[in-house]
Amino acid sequence: MSRSQKVTAMYVFGDSQVDVGNNDYFQTIFRANFPFNGIDYPGGKPTGRFSNGKNAADFLAENVGLPTPPPYLSNKDGLFMEGVSFASGGAGILNSTNGTPFNGTIHLSKQVEYFSELQQRLIQKIGYNAAQMHLSSSLFPIVIGSNDLLNYFTFKLPMTKPPQECIDLMLSTFLTQLRQLQGLGARKFLIFGLAPVGCTPAQRLLNTTEVDKCNDEANYWATIYNQGLQSMLRKLKSQLQEHFNYTYLNTYDFLVNLIQNPTKYGFREVKAACCGKGRLSADVPCLPISIYCPNRNDHVFWDRVHPTEAVAKILINTLFNNTKQYVTSMDLPKLIAL
Repeated sequence: MSRSQKVTAMYVFGDSQVDVGNNDYFQTIFRANFPFNGIDYPGGKPTGRFSNGKNAADFLAENVGLPTPPPYLSNKDGLFMEGVSFASGGAGILNSTNGTPFNGTIHLSKQVEYFSELQQRLIQKIGYNAAQMHLSSSLFPIVIGSNDLLNYFTFKLPMTKPPQECIDLMLSTFLTQLRQLQGLGARKFLIFGLAPVGCTPAQRLLNTTEVDKCNDEANYWATIYNQGLQSMLRKLKSQLQEHFNYTYLNTYDFLVNLIQNPTKYGFREVKAACCGKGRLSADVPCLPISIYCPNRNDHVFWDRVHPTEAVAKILINTLFNNTKQYVTSMDLPKLIAL
């Protein structure tokens, strides 16, 4: 594959959409290493992915001709010359997202810290210049922010700041984290915008006014965040010039389109989860006691919050095939070729 020549490694950051098993290595309630997760994964066993099969990280790696980056915690002293995943189910941009009382996620600041340790080992092993060259031709996908927003709308605490303040804090924190990664040698970023988080089965359940309808408030603030994120990325690009390049995927519009026109993409069920129990199969998460649908390929959602393998695959294919409609910056093949 010609485009694979240009990506030396892939360093994945983010949450459960791209976690490939980091959360199996510590105590946390955010785990997927039990049935029926992984039912469609090669071998049919759970791997720590929050999916019936492969997730976005797997399909991204396949498309650039690399093996799926392994979880960093599988070997904290490794060199991972073809890349590694720091992503962790439950993670947010803010350290406070799913911190205590849930105890157990690698928030984005900690993921960046782990990368910094890896970068130091890389320099010791191959020298500063070779390390910089290696990192500058690597891809840095980041899928983060949903948990920060979902926590805000799920646990509406009376003392919570107004939503705009929460979003401003997310953006200023994420900016710092991106600058840190860039300072450590990252040059090619693939940034995923927030999905319509209000349309997950779990959020539809919370809608008391219109049964099973998307939570419009959560979706509204996801679009506000996405606008702020795009403006922040443009500013960062104008400041750092050729030392910062990025592809931004408009996940929101893509998934809204898919939910509104499911048959066009081969889907039938857009509201209910495939695996779970109760209303919309979303009262109970996907657990060994849950029931699951026979045809995962026609469901948009695998469980109460995560998409099926089929959705992850189409989403990543969109990055490589039909980019203009959902990519508002440099398209991914061009970014990879830089």
